[in-house]
Amino acid sequence: MLGQTLGHYRVLEQIGAGGMGVVYRAHDERLDRDVALKVLPPGILTDEAARKRFRKEALTLSKLNHPNVETVHDFDNQDGVDFLVMELIPGVTLDQKPVSGAMPEKDVLRLGQQLAEGLAAAHEQGVVHRDLKPGNLRVTPDGRLKILDFGLAKLLQPVTHADVTQSVSETQSVTGTLPYMAPEQLRGEAADARSDIWAAGAVLYEMATGRRPFDAKVSTALAGDIQHTPPPSPRQLKLELSPKLEDIILKCLEKDPDNRYQSARELAVDLRRLAAPAATAVVAVGVASKKRWKSFVAASAAVLLVLIATVSIANLGGVRDRLLGKTAAPQIKSIAVLPLANLSGDPEQEYFADGMTEALITDLAQISALRVISRTSVMEYKGAKKPLPEIARELNVDAVVEGSVQRSGGRVRISAQLIEARSDRHLWARSYERQLSDVLTLQDELARSIADEIRVKLTPQEQTRLATARPVNPDAHEAYLLGRFHLEKGDPAGLEKALAYFQQAVQKDAQYAPAYTGLADYYAILPFYTRSSPSEVFPKAQAAALRALEMDSNLAEAHASLAYTLAYYDWDWAGAEREFQRALALSPNYSAAHERYSRLLGMLGRLDEARAQMQRVQELEPLSLSPAGNLAMLAYFAGQNDVAIVQLQKLLEMDPKSPTGYWGLGLAYEQKAQYEQAIAAFEKAQSLAPGSLNIKASLGHAYAVQGNVGKAEKIIAELKDQSKQKYVSSYQLALVFAGLGQKKDALDWLERAYNERSTPVAYARMDPRLASLRSDARFQDLLRRMNFPP
Repeated sequence: MLGQTLGHYRVLEQIGAGGMGVVYRAHDERLDRDVALKVLPPGILTDEAARKRFRKEALTLSKLNHPNVETVHDFDNQDGVDFLVMELIPGVTLDQKPVSGAMPEKDVLRLGQQLAEGLAAAHEQGVVHRDLKPGNLRVTPDGRLKILDFGLAKLLQPVTHADVTQSVSETQSVTGTLPYMAPEQLRGEAADARSDIWAAGAVLYEMATGRRPFDAKVSTALAGDIQHTPPPSPRQLKLELSPKLEDIILKCLEKDPDNRYQSARELAVDLRRLAAPAATAVVAVGVASKKRWKSFVAASAAVLLVLIATVSIANLGGVRDRLLGKTAAPQIKSIAVLPLANLSGDPEQEYFADGMTEALITDLAQISALRVISRTSVMEYKGAKKPLPEIARELNVDAVVEGSVQRSGGRVRISAQLIEARSDRHLWARSYERQLSDVLTLQDELARSIADEIRVKLTPQEQTRLATARPVNPDAHEAYLLGRFHLEKGDPAGLEKALAYFQQAVQKDAQYAPAYTGLADYYAILPFYTRSSPSEVFPKAQAAALRALEMDSNLAEAHASLAYTLAYYDWDWAGAEREFQRALALSPNYSAAHERYSRLLGMLGRLDEARAQMQRVQELEPLSLSPAGNLAMLAYFAGQNDVAIVQLQKLLEMDPKSPTGYWGLGLAYEQKAQYEQAIAAFEKAQSLAPGSLNIKASLGHAYAVQGNVGKAEKIIAELKDQSKQKYVSSYQLALVFAGLGQKKDALDWLERAYNERSTPVAYARMDPRLASLRSDARFQDLLRRMNFPP
């Protein structure tokens, strides 16, 4: 629409979008003024008869001439596009105001009085709003409140009708109706002026206390509370609130419309009276009494001044802030970004919402002073209906971010809110809208806003990184997000799609560094998920990581991907450690880098350092079972098999179908010479992951050390036979031969593993199953050639 002319209005820029249409700033060429031009949703006016009805209603709206109501100038249609022309109002809506918590009572009374007067003027013209909410109340720079979109909820009811089966976040973001709907509206009854008074009460409550009167997170529960449950007393939430204002708010929120204010004019009168200075009582007082009173006041004032001066300097215990009416900022040192809701209405767009969630986590993870829960754990709550305080307790965080993503054409809109976990208090809420090409800037801006709100200290380097996002090719970014989405699945079909999308991203924008990190990660995991040869895929992974770093040397993911290939393929331990440390310096909360770094340290025998890294992973991924399994393996490397068994049993209590858990138990039992338990654990693991050659070889080694030579040799034959079809790591065959005590064959197969650059050979130094080979000169020479430190 930009640059086009509708009627005599030239479209200049988009300034908003929602269920009632897209809003543009336009220039009225006839009257030489800027206006707000709202393009109605396509198909809402299905024929000329509907258009005539709308024009009649728009004429009624145009007669609303009040300083607190947005003025409607015109309604027209051109080339199938229906549009309203309205007054262009500067400022921000109440849901965008850059303040958190409750407003001062004087501001509530001032804005509330204007709201009531605007409603009264409209109601006297027979117009009911039906969709009153903070997002429809704009405050101009000079402090005047304007009511927006008056009467459009009725005219556009097919678009804005609230479905109470939607989640609160969905309903709020799409229509904003449900949290502010009167009980009679939820019962399907006709709305009248008193329904608007209910909504005004809900807005006053939110302004006065900093929270909604009803804030259940499940929409059906929210609708039930609105109809049947009294709201919490506003003065319980804000003690300094005057009893009279509480009475006014609660009268607006009476369940029975007959018990509410019967007109907005009555509400305006009560608010005006409360805002007026109290009448001065005239009392006859003797001269002596006056003198004593003046002395008392003077002395009290002097003491108070000294007290204020003292606490203003020291702010002891936050006393200064409380005396000055300031609320101390909550101490937020840990945060979780819950999966952003997909508001596109298209399930195929889930990848986009998931990608935006991960991007916000990635940006916040760069802040060293903040602990940010990883994507792995927060995605457990996708679609969950748990109360936010409960989620925060499970994740052990001080605050959570929740919100939504809506993509429409070439634009994307993110709405997010920050909630303090302990009090379930909304600290901040904001919406951002950008062109898709500016999506990285949008993500960085959102992360900076959250950091500013919780007053977390950013280093100069972190400030720079969060302020230097370059424009991105929207098609390349979309392909990258789709690639990540399918890569997370880990199945063969997902891997194939991931590769295609990453390649497509590179084709769309050869300078888009994240696309190359996607390729690097794809190639690097192939030896674990498929039968790909390391010598075939790791060079490709390394080349992609290096290409990413050429374009963006500050990309933490690229450093971690490069480190992974240096460790598992080049056995460049020092180089790998340097790259892991660089990745973590750039993104201190990058859990995957901590986990991979821990594995590197484990390969080198630096087990205490490895445990510290894995414990950090546990903090960042409190719901993930992977850290428990890895800590058990570190105990296994250290010969602490009983510790490993206890940890693995706990893991299996949480996930009884974990093949990794049973495999680890088998390893620990074998080292304790409890061969029957070990074999039973390996067999259980094999039943859960029948295609795993790692588990098959481990079972073969257990048979061998138990003395069951026939079964061990059968597994050797099976591995050799499979190697004729697809790649099989020679390390697996070396394990079984080592169990049989056939050292020469074991060392021969280890040499083959070395030549193959087999992935598990990186663990040769620490693997207890190879203990019988360690004194052999050939084994020591192999470790030397793999660059292991002495």
